[in-house]
Amino acid sequence: MTEVGVRRSSLSTMASTSVLLFIFSICSCYAQVPLLMWTSDGYSMPHLAQPAAGQAVSGGQLASYLKSALSTAPHNVLLFLQDKLSIDDFTMYGGVFGNKQDSVFLNVESALQSSSSPLVLPALDWSASDSVLELFQEELGIPAVHINPSTLKDIKLNTAQPSLLAVHLPYTAGAQSRELLLENDEIIGKVLDMFKSQDVPYTAVYTGLKPSRVIEDTPVMAGSSVGRSLLQTPPPSPSVKPPVVVNSSTGHPCIMMWADTLLTSYSTNEVDLGIYIFNGSATTAGSVCNETVSRLVLNFQNILGFQSLQLIFSMHKIFFPVSARDWTVMEQVVLEYDGQRAVFNGSRGIYAPAEYSFHCQSVSSVQSPLLVPYNASDNANQWKLIFTDFQIQAFNLTGEMFSYASDCAGFFTPGIWMGLLTSLLMVLILTYGLHMIMQLRTMDRFDDPKGPAISVPQSE
Repeated sequence: MTEVGVRRSSLSTMASTSVLLFIFSICSCYAQVPLLMWTSDGYSMPHLAQPAAGQAVSGGQLASYLKSALSTAPHNVLLFLQDKLSIDDFTMYGGVFGNKQDSVFLNVESALQSSSSPLVLPALDWSASDSVLELFQEELGIPAVHINPSTLKDIKLNTAQPSLLAVHLPYTAGAQSRELLLENDEIIGKVLDMFKSQDVPYTAVYTGLKPSRVIEDTPVMAGSSVGRSLLQTPPPSPSVKPPVVVNSSTGHPCIMMWADTLLTSYSTNEVDLGIYIFNGSATTAGSVCNETVSRLVLNFQNILGFQSLQLIFSMHKIFFPVSARDWTVMEQVVLEYDGQRAVFNGSRGIYAPAEYSFHCQSVSSVQSPLLVPYNASDNANQWKLIFTDFQIQAFNLTGEMFSYASDCAGFFTPGIWMGLLTSLLMVLILTYGLHMIMQLRTMDRFDDPKGPAISVPQSE
């Protein structure tokens, strides 16, 4: 039987927190597999620059990595080739959140930790992973020897010549994945133990022939949102209303507005203008926008008994020296109906940095009003406006998505004030109690039954 040489590395805990967290940072890869490479204790590979986050390693780059690594690493190479392997396997079963006892990669983690210069390629092109064995055969100039883990006891190793051992590891997706990965890790541990017992230096590689999970490269369409989501959260409902968008003369968005409801009341009549806005029956004719002034005009017909109704949001960009930045201020919200006007002042509470959008759960002219009539005799006193989940942006739009939202909710909410006042009252009670305890005076004279009675003057 051909004798080969390798030695087992000592076990400890994985450089895995840094390794696997680095693996987590790769979020745009698809049809890719990770590759881990390390050497036995006492040997090292040259320092190799890690690929940038999100960058997939091609076959040519992999060949360059292997050539550089083998320039100083032992030429007794051990390949652990798993049927399928993906970054998500480390995420789900690697115990990277502090639960190290739940990890199924204990032997791999220990080997990486014991190696002085492990190489971690989180995203290797699927096509390149198929050629790992061929690349090593070409670099070492010897054929690979495929071994069965069940015959490890019969293998005798020799350090006199380079060798290339390939160990095939199975993988099945589904409920059995964890058990198979744990068994594969135990096989890796046994092989490394055998190499250590025979005192043979080695270079080990652990990778997959195919990805176990493939993330589709879905193009991002205009107006769609990209972000984190819970694993079991259903996709957004297609019934979600898109925001109102007004384009500039160049065709780029310059004003955006969205609201769950836009309740408008006149006398005893009430209507949700949002229904007409988001179903397309309202128009934005008359809206204007430039670098300092934006005016969103929403036009309605035959609403609340009026032939025409306009809801106008007038916003200005104003520089405030105190904050040394530009701010968007909602100066007026105007209702124009059949030749009459109702004007609300919104500058007291509707404002945000010019780079941000403004958001408020409730913009009202009734309770905790952010919209205030300009004077008591104005027609605005006949109207009631309640905007729910209101968001608007009038400047610095970079596409059909809102910028970061500056919310109207203050820091000191009623709940916070109640908590602070209650805590202050408890502290005052505690302080008063400690003060009273410190004022207690103990007796400094005691009656002796065998002696004369103590006489305490009234002055004392």
